[in-house]
Amino acid sequence: MEHITLLIGIVIVTALVFDFTNGFHDTANAMATTISTGALRPKTAVAMSAGLNLVGAFLSVEVAKTISGGIIDESAGIRPEVIFAGLVGAIVWNLLTWLAGLPSSSSHALFGGLIGATLVSVGTHGVHGEAVVMKVLIPAVAAPIVAGLAAMAATRLTYRLTRNRDEADTAKGYRAGQIASAALVSLAHGTNDAQKTMGVITLALITGGVVAPHADPPLWVIASAGLAIALGTYLGGWRIIRTMGKGITDIQPPQGFAAQTGAAATILASSHLGFALSTTQVCSGSVMGSGLGRKGGVVRWSTAGRMVLAWGLTLPAAGLVAAGAAFLAGQGDWGVAAVAVLALGICGAIWAASRRKPIDHSNVNEGPAAEPAGVVTAALRTVSPPPAGQPAATTGVPAADAPAADVPVADVQVTDARPADAPVADAPEAAVFPTRASGAGAPATPAPRPKAATVSR
Repeated sequence: MEHITLLIGIVIVTALVFDFTNGFHDTANAMATTISTGALRPKTAVAMSAGLNLVGAFLSVEVAKTISGGIIDESAGIRPEVIFAGLVGAIVWNLLTWLAGLPSSSSHALFGGLIGATLVSVGTHGVHGEAVVMKVLIPAVAAPIVAGLAAMAATRLTYRLTRNRDEADTAKGYRAGQIASAALVSLAHGTNDAQKTMGVITLALITGGVVAPHADPPLWVIASAGLAIALGTYLGGWRIIRTMGKGITDIQPPQGFAAQTGAAATILASSHLGFALSTTQVCSGSVMGSGLGRKGGVVRWSTAGRMVLAWGLTLPAAGLVAAGAAFLAGQGDWGVAAVAVLALGICGAIWAASRRKPIDHSNVNEGPAAEPAGVVTAALRTVSPPPAGQPAATTGVPAADAPAADVPVADVQVTDARPADAPVADAPEAAVFPTRASGAGAPATPAPRPKAATVSR
């Protein structure tokens, strides 16, 4: 510890700040479905998740090794200010997506930041391209698809097994199962995501000559990273919890149980193999899969589309911010100070913007308004008449175009709209002109001439 310079100390503190943002950014991964179904109270859920994140940080160091020596070549001349710039890019992107309520990947923000800063400061030889493809990009594409398919299959199986059981009774059991599966996801999240910060701190210590290359994270690094992510988790990323729990699909207890179980299995398997995948993408894919797996379930594809767009932008956007920060930090001590001041200003502005419409544990379950009809739905409504007797408001037909069948016959006054000398059409009157009632209980008779109906309410 006595060999740590001021710059390395700044990098360590910045890495723990990123770990903190990772905690509240990813709380939704474990607890969104549990909170939305009422299995746990919001504050109880985030407290349990925080404790298990801390425990999970001590279970493995395989992902930390991937970060510290797999993606970035520490022997290529990586300096602590490069790592500092990469962390700034990751933190800024994390806060922007948190403000928008989008569950983007904190992991990919970190990878993008480190890669962008390294490319500007060292060049392409400082990045292990094969490791980026094999351990970051391929898992990024495959993991949400695999988790989504697993959750969809599990949801269908769950509903099939309980189709003859009382829904209220099964809901109680599945809520209990959700608590267990949410605990497993929290443990897996600590095992995977806390290690990423451990790897960054270890990389900074290696570049500063404090520890030997390819060394495991010291115990104090593991403990500090676990505490930082646990504290961030406890504060709760309520904006993203609302999106995950209410914005993607309406989740019932069986769906929540299936989604969380599939996500936990995927994350734990990847941690064992050293894949630094995005727990956010895995959990989001599981939630979408559970929505597709329930008969009559609806996935809000506009929200899902914005999420996928954010996933695609995370690596390049965080890398671009980090590249600018690395260029400025490379100018010397004043450049590092300027990056720090700019980062603090941006973070403060984002926090101030979030206070305009605060979201916390008291209103997190207030779901979004009904999703507006898309282009296809609107087109179908235009060419298809509404069912007989159905109000126009429920089908999207404007009130002016609503069928006259909705107007009671008793409320129609018939007036003569034809001039006295106008010819009568040759077609049979009963086939052309409407009928009118001549009295209570009297049969309808054809109108002798075209009539204009005026509605009196």
